[in-house]
Amino acid sequence: MKKTYREAALSGAAEYRSKPAPLMLGIESSCDETAASVVRNGREVLSASVHTQIPVHRLYGGVVPEIASRSHTERIGAVVRDALEKAGVTLSDIDAVAVTCRPGLIGALLVGVSFAKGLAFAADKPLIGVDHITGHIAANYITYPDLEPPFMCIVASGGHSHIVRVDSYTGFRLIGRTRDDAAGEAFDKVARAMGLPYPGGPELEKLAKGGDPNAYRLHTAFNEGEGYDFSFSGLKTAVVNILHNAGQKGEQVNKADLAASFQRAVTDALTVKSVRAAREANLSVLALAGGVSANTCLRERLQRECDKYGVRFCRPDMKYCTDNAAMIACQGHYELLAHDPSPLSLDPNAASFLQEMG
Repeated sequence: MKKTYREAALSGAAEYRSKPAPLMLGIESSCDETAASVVRNGREVLSASVHTQIPVHRLYGGVVPEIASRSHTERIGAVVRDALEKAGVTLSDIDAVAVTCRPGLIGALLVGVSFAKGLAFAADKPLIGVDHITGHIAANYITYPDLEPPFMCIVASGGHSHIVRVDSYTGFRLIGRTRDDAAGEAFDKVARAMGLPYPGGPELEKLAKGGDPNAYRLHTAFNEGEGYDFSFSGLKTAVVNILHNAGQKGEQVNKADLAASFQRAVTDALTVKSVRAAREANLSVLALAGGVSANTCLRERLQRECDKYGVRFCRPDMKYCTDNAAMIACQGHYELLAHDPSPLSLDPNAASFLQEMG
């Protein structure tokens, strides 16, 4: 009698755990990148294929959810095939399929989850849903083969700014979070106010390199408090007001100085609170994750602060900072080692489970 899919998935998960070097196919479609990757034994990346939608969304100054979903639908098959070909394997060689199921744009997530379900069902492979934020944290495992929990991690991205205690590969505790705008969101909004193209974060960083970070005193009392939560909306509003007031008076603003001052205010808040969280928890490692982890100023600021207190600082290679499927395959590996595979009823969710903790 033929096994049901659930029976095949459970059997496949047991086989996955017994293999010395299992192969995981990762699929990522939470926002504006369609990505697939084949990873061996959780940390060895055999291939990575990404189709970015940035040129399309740049026309509108930001991500348009409907366009994103349609692009994922059009590209996901080719991206997955490309990842398999680059790795030199076929679907039958894959031992399990990991897919981002939360958080993100619900329509975009639905494309990836539906495609992963179809692959897993057709090939009788275990399916494992992955939280995108924990995937970003896992990007550090790819860069640092010796990195193991426990450690503290600061996750900074376009939609999230969290301080997370990583107790195990699948165990997380939320220590601090943004109360309003995420760091990357604030970067993008300030960049847009300055007339910079989308995506604004990298453009603002380029502009800030030619500016004086001490030119403007931008701060909020909340970020200087003893807690671990952040607030970036006030900093964003302060920049917008400076630009608006100058425009009303017919004055010119040195945008490089303003960008550098804003960048410093954000990186200072992220750095001071996350390093203090690691030290007060007696953890010897602080990791950085998320799209904003590509910001050179933040990376350098965290490195200096960690060096000051003897804390090891880890950050992903630049190619694993932004959305990618290798990090999803990596976290999926550890999720499947610890948990049963996801059912075919797996649904996408716009919120991270870390947000639910807060």
